[in-house]
Amino acid sequence: MSQQAATATQAPVSRPDSAKSGSGHTGHLDQPDALKRDQFTISDLSNEFGVTARALRFYEDEGLIAPERIGLSRIYSRRDRARLAWIMRAKNVGFSLAEIRDMIDLYDMGDGRAEQRRVTLAKCRERIESMRRQQADLAATIEELTSFVDLVIAKERSEGRNPDI
Repeated sequence: MSQQAATATQAPVSRPDSAKSGSGHTGHLDQPDALKRDQFTISDLSNEFGVTARALRFYEDEGLIAPERIGLSRIYSRRDRARLAWIMRAKNVGFSLAEIRDMIDLYDMGDGRAEQRRVTLAKCRERIESMRRQQADLAATIEELTSFVDLVIAKERSEGRNPDI
């Protein structure tokens, strides 16, 4: 086994409690690798991020991550890990893969990620506004349904029936 492959097969990093409990992955953007590794196996990243190897291969096929190949093994870099963290966080808040690609591909512009941050902020603000509109629509629908239920219950009671049965 090569030195790179041996380094990459160190013990996997355990996932944070939030990922274990199924409450959603936060992306580890602010949490570096606990073992300070430069390389990761597909198992390392699968375990850490709570994704399947198939999902990682899909992200590779989509050009979102680009692991090095050593024989049949994929060896992921810190950059791949950071990109995966970005992907997971963006997916968790509802961005499409196309939107994620648009944001993540701005990383390499050589401007200290200023454009990436600007675009990401704009997309996040758009998403927040969209969700606020959805929230208002849901609140109006709930109010309408509640009013309708109250009307039906009142009618049932006025006719001597118990609507709770």
